Amino acid sequence: MKSRTITHARRLSIAAAILFLSTFYAACNGDVEREASMLTGGDPVKGRTAIRTYGCDSCHTIPGVRGATSLVGPPLNRMADRGYIGGVLPNTPENMIRWIQDPQGVDHLTAMPNVGVTDSDARDIAGYLYTLR
Repeated sequence: MKSRTITHARRLSIAAAILFLSTFYAACNGDVEREASMLTGGDPVKGRTAIRTYGCDSCHTIPGVRGATSLVGPPLNRMADRGYIGGVLPNTPENMIRWIQDPQGVDHLTAMPNVGVTDSDARDIAGYLYTLR
């Protein structure tokens, strides 16, 4: 009988730990999204959708974007932690938005095309990219 009580108590402890960790992860993820939104003035959730709308997923591997596994352009994992954008611009929110809207205007040698991203969508996309840590 004692071994059943220990097993039941252990199961309750494991369930409590899983609940705590999943709640902690969700809270941390919300903090990352809030921080990215404050940095860029964009909405990271809308940014994920805009990434697909503008076809970014057809050239880049982008974590969290279903089907974004292309290797034409560089993978965009950990964009928030990178020092440079496109190898030429310091990684700041303003530069990220500028690059997303007019990569050819920043570096005429880049293969990344100008796809007509609006200011609002560029802010949203930048917001999403700044959640990638």
